[in-house]
Amino acid sequence: MSEDEPSGRSSFVEYGIEDKPPFWTSALLGVQHYLTMVGANIAVPLILARALGMPEALVPRFVGTFFVVSGIATLAQTTFGNRYPIVQGAPFSMLAPALAVVGVVQATNPTGVAWQAALLQLQGAIVVAALVEIVVGYLGLFGRLRKFLSPVVIAPTIALIGLSLFDTPQITAATGNWWLLGLTLALIVLFSQYLGDSHPAFQLFPVLLGVVVAWGVAATLSVAGVYQPGTSGYVDLWSVASAPALLPIYPLQWGIPGIQLSYVIGMLAGVAASMIESFGDYHAVARLSGVGAPSERRINHGIGMEGIMNVFAGVMGTGGSTSYSENIGAIGLTGVASRYVVQIGAVVMLFVGFVGYFGQLITTIPDPVVGGLYIAMFGQIVAVGLSNLKYVDLDSSRNIFVVGVALFVGLAVPAYMGNVGSVAAFREGMRGVAVIGPVLGTQLVADTIYVVGSTGMAVGGLVAFFLDNTVQGTRRERGLVEWEEAVEREGDFASAFDRFLRED
Repeated sequence: MSEDEPSGRSSFVEYGIEDKPPFWTSALLGVQHYLTMVGANIAVPLILARALGMPEALVPRFVGTFFVVSGIATLAQTTFGNRYPIVQGAPFSMLAPALAVVGVVQATNPTGVAWQAALLQLQGAIVVAALVEIVVGYLGLFGRLRKFLSPVVIAPTIALIGLSLFDTPQITAATGNWWLLGLTLALIVLFSQYLGDSHPAFQLFPVLLGVVVAWGVAATLSVAGVYQPGTSGYVDLWSVASAPALLPIYPLQWGIPGIQLSYVIGMLAGVAASMIESFGDYHAVARLSGVGAPSERRINHGIGMEGIMNVFAGVMGTGGSTSYSENIGAIGLTGVASRYVVQIGAVVMLFVGFVGYFGQLITTIPDPVVGGLYIAMFGQIVAVGLSNLKYVDLDSSRNIFVVGVALFVGLAVPAYMGNVGSVAAFREGMRGVAVIGPVLGTQLVADTIYVVGSTGMAVGGLVAFFLDNTVQGTRRERGLVEWEEAVEREGDFASAFDRFLRED
């Protein structure tokens, strides 16, 4: 048994963090992990490309770059970072400031290459903001917060990862084809919950099987003419044949990034929200992998590596990189928590990014199919978050109050921000607030409030953190006594660099 895998490993874990299934089994399991986040890793570049006004011919290359960055960032995180089996991909938390940067640059640069000017400013903002993330991570500033975090804080924070994603475009798009979403969800539930014990394939590959079967049904109906182009559920197989064979992806492919302080400040808010989200993800993946809660050292290595990979993402010309919640849900459904599996999947996605045919094939997965997948994944994450409450005294009205308020505020505030509409609208609205308006209306403060306020788990986590550390309660009541016994020892975590020094 490895140092990452204490004897208390949960019984539902089929493959632990250090386990290495056979290569071809690992390849399929790795692809399955990436299928869980393919919708988001496609949605972010497509949203950005649309906002930029990028020429259609360059969009496949833009999407492919995101997959290349995702593959390299995942390999770096699983090897040199926190060493958890967690996929890295395009962050929604950094999308709001990214769109704000794009809008401002295009308004001041109405030339034919405004999209390129905006993208270069976005790249520069991400690179500089990521340097701050590196400092926060490797100086241990974020990891020190762990001693103030009880399960009363962690439970609603993780639960909000899933709850706040119920209205993702892939789920809401199912209104035009609800039965295809239902078919995908039903297949995943059938394979994972009802047939899981009948054959190993159903237990290990419920997501892959569910998505492939649902996609096959949609493709068949598309070829038969039941689904027409432009309708929900249509699979454009012809676009795969017309895709370029190889995509030229390399650093600084769009030009030299520009740096402007106001854009960097806005992006810092997105990076802050990303760090908070990743903090919750680390606890969720540890819980589902059957290992102790992350130590301060592991958290610091994870955040620091995310900063390095954000610099890399900026240099490559994407919208950043962060830990993904989606594949954490896959661990809960399949029991596959192998780091090796995720690394194999990362290598596959790295090569897929360069091959136009494969990238285009992935983009043909209909939104309702991805939506059905998300419901299964996000529901699992919510349950994982709430399961942390087993450490606390649930007969305590104090604990019930903190958890309830954190969950409600974590859903209500982002909904309010969504009604506001944009960073610019929120900034303008804050200027009109009496007395404190001049302060809240400044770009730095307003952008930070808007971006963090749009992230459900950031809002709920901060509220829970404040209440849990200010409302009177005993350590045993808050679950800190049992929680500290469940946290891995600082010496249990060793980065790949540490291991190299030991062997040397």
